[in-house]
Amino acid sequence: MKNWFMLSLIGLDQPSMVARLSAGLCKNGCNLGDSSMVRLGKYFTIMLMIEHESGKESLEAIIASICEPLKLNAHLVALEDGTQHHCEPDVRISLFADDRMGVVEDATTPLAQAGLNILLLESNVGEAEESGTYYIHLEGTVLGGLDAIYKSLEKLEKEKGIKSHLIPINAQVT
Repeated sequence: MKNWFMLSLIGLDQPSMVARLSAGLCKNGCNLGDSSMVRLGKYFTIMLMIEHESGKESLEAIIASICEPLKLNAHLVALEDGTQHHCEPDVRISLFADDRMGVVEDATTPLAQAGLNILLLESNVGEAEESGTYYIHLEGTVLGGLDAIYKSLEKLEKEKGIKSHLIPINAQVT
């Protein structure tokens, strides 16, 4: 029986990190599933679903042998449901606000209350010429229809000064 695991890694960004990691896992019988990999500052972060026949301890030894030369910190979690479930988003939303403490919470809490389940969130501070601007890009599924999401975005702009742009990417969501 094969088992599914979630692996998270972080380390200083370096050339060929992804290639060396994926080759090492593949050579040790790992099937790679969904992943998210991104550079944050000077660090590279990886979240990766892995399918493997062994138990957690055996897989941890394989991962340690791959990650040690790359100087990657690893965390492995066995997935209880034994599989991966891909979910397609209904909407893509871009938010723009003044950079300040609490802006992500200010944006995500009312959207969650309006029925948005966030599947992906990326954020960054603007370039030097845009300093002070905070960008949030997210994708999610809509539980209660688009009207509640639009109302929440209008309220965010009025009360918090957070501008937004919503793109429906699932034609069935209204």
